[in-house]
Amino acid sequence: AASDVYKRQDVLSGGRLRLGVGVGWNPVEYQALNEDFATRGARSEEQIAVLRALWTQPTVTFHGRWHTIEDAGILPLPVQRPIPVWIGGSAEATLKRAARLGDGWFPQMAPDEQARAMIEQLRGYTREAGRDERAVGIEARLSVGQVAEDQWASYADAWRNLGATHLGVNTMNAGLASPQAHIAMLKRVKEVLDQLGLPA
Repeated sequence: AASDVYKRQDVLSGGRLRLGVGVGWNPVEYQALNEDFATRGARSEEQIAVLRALWTQPTVTFHGRWHTIEDAGILPLPVQRPIPVWIGGSAEATLKRAARLGDGWFPQMAPDEQARAMIEQLRGYTREAGRDERAVGIEARLSVGQVAEDQWASYADAWRNLGATHLGVNTMNAGLASPQAHIAMLKRVKEVLDQLGLPA
């Protein structure tokens, strides 16, 4: 069912959807689902394989550890075949998963030496997986509730220098009280970055 929802979003967006995948850190979430917290990474890898099959083939037969599908499919197929899967998290297992299976990685940190080291790890794991290291994009996040406006440009530039291919802007926790205020903040960030020739 989830594969069909993502397919619809991809169709509605004209083929611009990227699916972000993270396994989470809280065992309570898995307890509530009656699932094993310890197998969440392996299960997510199988789910990525299932989704990619459903997004690219008219009918799928799949026999995995957690999923069984017999001659099923979704129609119409999405615009992108498959929809890009970007992986979030900072654990070493996550970096390895992103390197082997991901189209991109979402780091959740500042553009500092720790980020540089993690990007080097990611690139190394990507090469070890037999992939071009540029096959895995990097989308950094600028949280305007944590980074002052006079630091936005240097923050974005630092991520670009580390190899980020995308920059997401987070307006949560910035004291904004309405949807219009969030939209205005996004426009302001774009103005600041545009003035410096930085893509937003």
